[in-house]
Amino acid sequence: MKPTDTADPGYFHKVVDCQWACPAHTPVPEYIRLIAQGRNADAYMVNWVSNVFPGVLGRTCDRPCEPACRRGRVEENNRAQPEPVAICRLKRVAADHKGDVRSRMPAIGPKNGKRVACVGAGPASLTVARDLAPLGYEVTIFDGEAKAGGFIRSQIPRFRLPEAVIDEETGYILDMGVEFRSGQRVQSMRSLLNQGYDAIFVGCGAPRGRDLDLPGRREAADHVQIGIDWLASVSFGHITSSAKRVIVLGGGNTAMDCCRSARRLGSTDVKVIVRSGFAEMKASPWEKEDALHEGIPILNFHVPKAFVHENGKLTGMRFDVVEAVYDGHGKRTLVSTGEPEAFVECDAVLIAVGQENAFPWIESDVGIAFDKWGLPVLDGSTFQSTLERVFFGGDAAYGPKNIITAVAHGHEAAVSIDRFVHAQDVRVRPAPTTNLMSTKMGIHEWTYHNDV
Repeated sequence: MKPTDTADPGYFHKVVDCQWACPAHTPVPEYIRLIAQGRNADAYMVNWVSNVFPGVLGRTCDRPCEPACRRGRVEENNRAQPEPVAICRLKRVAADHKGDVRSRMPAIGPKNGKRVACVGAGPASLTVARDLAPLGYEVTIFDGEAKAGGFIRSQIPRFRLPEAVIDEETGYILDMGVEFRSGQRVQSMRSLLNQGYDAIFVGCGAPRGRDLDLPGRREAADHVQIGIDWLASVSFGHITSSAKRVIVLGGGNTAMDCCRSARRLGSTDVKVIVRSGFAEMKASPWEKEDALHEGIPILNFHVPKAFVHENGKLTGMRFDVVEAVYDGHGKRTLVSTGEPEAFVECDAVLIAVGQENAFPWIESDVGIAFDKWGLPVLDGSTFQSTLERVFFGGDAAYGPKNIITAVAHGHEAAVSIDRFVHAQDVRVRPAPTTNLMSTKMGIHEWTYHNDV
């Protein structure tokens, strides 16, 4: 074992497991201590500096910090199922009880003459704008929708994330002098490049939901929808009711949002059907738990085979029942059990089996290279593309992830843009900020001074 190198600032990040596990490295012990002291506004601002959207994330984060929490290991000998500190929900506590923090937002510096365009108004682009606007940058955000937020606004149901929370936290950023061009979807990268921006950030997400090319799909098209498109229609009020019997295909968080939304829109028989096992589902454990708590069954190890219809009217789906078989290297293969195909009746199907990136507006000859999966070729630490003044982040960079990862990408891309426009090496990153003051809760909180 190598000796501890306390001269490396990164060491102090890694010592706090939950903080290191957070992609944005939010100082978790610090804000929890502030909440314990009743200083919710201070706790909110500690969060805001790192993760930009405490109110949003306090309700929707994938919580990579909680599996890393030491409490799960400390208590493993004391209880059958040790649990971490409720880090995510405490973030919401701070956000809901902070009061008015507008006066605590950073002052905007004098204009520095540099112009930056952000494509898309999701969490990555908004983070870039939040980081650069106080430094005097003229930041313009382009988005096809009327309000900022991207998939935060269009894909997350209102029963999980009220629109007022989105409006508030996107408003803090737009009020920094950021120009938001709503209803203006960028149609051409070449045209944007010709507008003289010093740098361009692409944070348009992964907007295309995957489809399933199965027998009966075209014939029953009126009763089959892509999950993310359906959620957007629900969010914007275009869909206000749902069929009586609904099958949701997929095992991720989008599938959980679809099934729970369908139930709230009037569906009485909702089933989630997944090709993998329950434990292997990509949905967060608490999302699966919420769906089950609402009486929504999850059928595992069912591989969809066909949409069954009568003259275009969907009547159900056929599935092959499979089991997981692992080889000597741990690689999983789904093998049919040999049982008869399962038939599940339904009136509608929502397909939530993943998302894909789509950049039809980026011309092939502008100098931006893409890999065989259709993702931009980027420097992993700077998020700079092969066209040096274009940067990517969020789902647009490496495919669908989550909000906190998009925020982390935005922070790194903002650093790169700042260095690039000042003709500095973007590969030289600033040292991590480190607070050497103990924020541990426990005996440090009990010490006191006496006069003896």
